Amino acid sequence: MLDKSLIQAEIEKLANSSVLHGSESLCKLLRYIAKHALDHPGAPLKEYQIATEVFGRQDNFDPQVDSMVRVQAGRLRAKLAEYYSGDAAADDPVLVELPKGTYVLTFHPRTPGTRYPPAANNGGRHDTQVHQKHEPAPQQIPRKWAIAVGILAVLLAACLTVMASLLFPRKAGETSAISDRLGIPAAYTTFWRGFLTGPEEPWVIFSNAPFAGRPDVGMRYYNPVRDAGEPILDHYTGVGEVLAVHELDKVFAALHQEIRVKRGSLFTLDDAKNNDLIFIGSPSENLSLLDIPGTREFIFRQITSGTRRGNTEIINVHPRNGEPKEYMASPNNQTLTEDYSVVALVRGLNNSRSELILAGTTTMGTQAAVEYVSRQQTLEELLSKLSVSKPADLKPFEAVLHVKVVRGVPVATELVALRKGV
Repeated sequence: MLDKSLIQAEIEKLANSSVLHGSESLCKLLRYIAKHALDHPGAPLKEYQIATEVFGRQDNFDPQVDSMVRVQAGRLRAKLAEYYSGDAAADDPVLVELPKGTYVLTFHPRTPGTRYPPAANNGGRHDTQVHQKHEPAPQQIPRKWAIAVGILAVLLAACLTVMASLLFPRKAGETSAISDRLGIPAAYTTFWRGFLTGPEEPWVIFSNAPFAGRPDVGMRYYNPVRDAGEPILDHYTGVGEVLAVHELDKVFAALHQEIRVKRGSLFTLDDAKNNDLIFIGSPSENLSLLDIPGTREFIFRQITSGTRRGNTEIINVHPRNGEPKEYMASPNNQTLTEDYSVVALVRGLNNSRSELILAGTTTMGTQAAVEYVSRQQTLEELLSKLSVSKPADLKPFEAVLHVKVVRGVPVATELVALRKGV
């Protein structure tokens, strides 16, 4: 039977290790589920309990809608495996595991000097007692089987080499080769490369601004001062955002990559630190953009006075010759015929992750921004303006698009301002 203090010391060593360094949410999760396993042996843990007690989710948390707990548990499981396969754990007397399909930790005695030995499969039960088993003496492998295994190993290595050359090109020519095999233009693999190499699927965060009022008599943006005490309607988004998500889904399907879609009201700072992110919608609607670094040269601002009060505009922080100081869509009291949007690859909270902002001053501009980076002709135009021919050349940038709208549909876009290397 493992001593409880020994397990607690191991948990603290894990939490302070380089593997979990900087991931406050994973350390918090680890300590919580470890305490539960020690205080309540064999008792299961539910997603709802973890979401509300560890991550501060509201009482109406629905695990069918928000997969945050499952994602964090998966990341913690991978981090534990990484730790015990490294040198830092060489002398640790305890092996801590989080079996798949459960949120209950298991603890096992560990022989110093071994690397991540598989733990006994106990179906997720808390079991600190492991019986020692004598391993049978190794049997000699017949020569013909040894030859067969050797041939298979060579073939496997060749396959892995081919796969690596397909998935991780090092030259511009290899990027074109991948595009040919996928049956898509090279512009797609060049532009979207940064979102195809992360450990998890990129997150698409769409605008989900809170509203007050009722759909049958009229809704308005929720104001905490004016609307205090009224129920918040947080399940609405724009037509452009819906079509934008559909457009991105098609692009990533062609690139053989899945995406995760999350509404802005459920976005957390841990998401910003640990994932590649694509934001759909401006900060006036996608409020999560207010909490992280965003654009620097072209910023969104709500007009607070005058006839355009309540409208959103794009401020040109450093206008160049011939450029206006602000970009505004058609007034709200007129038919929408033009809009402006921003396409920006920016530096986020984690420089090792990619972050793209696709946002208009209205929902139509947002749709146009996504379509601009999802269609071959305009994507090739953007890459040409950026002087980018291979993924390694793509650096942070910010661009403004002028969008023509007909009967509520963006029909044409024009790149009217561009800043490279911001």
